[in-house]
Amino acid sequence: MTHRFADIAFTDSVKEAQLNYGSRSNNERLQNHAGPNDQLGPKEAAFIALRDTFYLATVSEDGWPYVQHRGGPAGFLKVLGPNQLAYADFRGNTQLISVGNTSRNDRCSLILMDYPNRRRLKVLGHMHVKDVRGLEEDAVSKLSHPDYKAKVERIVLIDVVAFDWNCPQHITRRYTESEYSARN
Repeated sequence: MTHRFADIAFTDSVKEAQLNYGSRSNNERLQNHAGPNDQLGPKEAAFIALRDTFYLATVSEDGWPYVQHRGGPAGFLKVLGPNQLAYADFRGNTQLISVGNTSRNDRCSLILMDYPNRRRLKVLGHMHVKDVRGLEEDAVSKLSHPDYKAKVERIVLIDVVAFDWNCPQHITRRYTESEYSARN
């Protein structure tokens, strides 16, 4: 079975660039033998449960990419199953660019970082946004955090298509205040 992330990401132009820079044979082996990476497993679920932040990319109907930071308490991004993530979307700056983008093109990409341990997980998926005003309270409470005072306005569901772990080579170690305190 092939590596689903590579099947999507390695377009003809990417393969051409890989050939030009001498990495195509390594990436061809990854694509053909390191799969399938299309369902989140226990390793990915454990990693995601510890994150208090991630970066979300969407694309506008005009083709412009948009990347934003999403944050909350550790574990606010939840694994609902091997092919689905979800989070409570809190009131923010009210620009709603990602929400608007996914109303026309539901493709998204997430990057989840573990800076202290120099690990990175990339996820490709389809994003669906649900206004909490139309949902049962039970559905919202499953994704809410009682100790986090931000107002939940939307529930975001991401149908996972593929994921990939990256090498740590150029990840600079960074620490949150609590991570730094725990080290000292």
